[in-house]
Amino acid sequence: MRTSLALLSNLFFAAVLTGTAAKELAAKEIDHPTQYYACMALAKSSPQEAFDTALNWRDLGGGDAADHCVAAALIGLRQYVEAAGRLEKLAERAKQKPGVRAGLLAHAAQAWILAENPNRAEAVLTAALKLSPDDGNLLIDRAQARGGQKNFTGAVEDLSRAITLEDRRADAFVFRASAYRMLDKLELALADIERALALQPSHPDGLLERGNLRRLRQDDDGARRDWLNVIRNDPGGAAADAARRNLESMDVKTGR
Repeated sequence: MRTSLALLSNLFFAAVLTGTAAKELAAKEIDHPTQYYACMALAKSSPQEAFDTALNWRDLGGGDAADHCVAAALIGLRQYVEAAGRLEKLAERAKQKPGVRAGLLAHAAQAWILAENPNRAEAVLTAALKLSPDDGNLLIDRAQARGGQKNFTGAVEDLSRAITLEDRRADAFVFRASAYRMLDKLELALADIERALALQPSHPDGLLERGNLRRLRQDDDGARRDWLNVIRNDPGGAAADAARRNLESMDVKTGR
């Protein structure tokens, strides 16, 4: 799931610094916007430190922004259910614009996915889409949640809507190709993958998926080329790990 937290951060703090809240924060010596960005960055690199920092900051007037960092740190600490619950509550009580609340719900959905609860993730993303119905990121995220429940038809519907909104997103075409493959619609899957790779030729997941499709069509040499390109282009990524496993499995079956 890839909702932009940088964009959410910008919108979130722009919304927080209004009216009475702005006056209260101005009375503090802490530079709250800077603290917010620093805390969210720390949540990725050192979540325990970010968690402690965010709690202290909240006591000093950090408000909803500090609570958001607390939840982000909990994700880093793999406390996914707790983080998701906090983010949902934050979105419910927040008085910011609908797009900001939708972003908080999307962050909660990410935590539910990590908690291996795609059903709850879908419900949260459906609520987010009511706030921001034309958000392609939310549609792609919900498609992934639906895919996690093996609802590939529903995933295709969301991805098709996302592509209608923005037809140059390689990731949407890759995800839809994967859903089509699971529905055994290989021609449609291949068409989507070729479109994705035309937009972004070295897309790791796109090359991985085309290799999968070629393998299903008994084009072992083509599959091997795609999987080797994944490993060459992004050796440390998750797609490369999957490509290595696919190559090993293929070599065992073909006796190479």
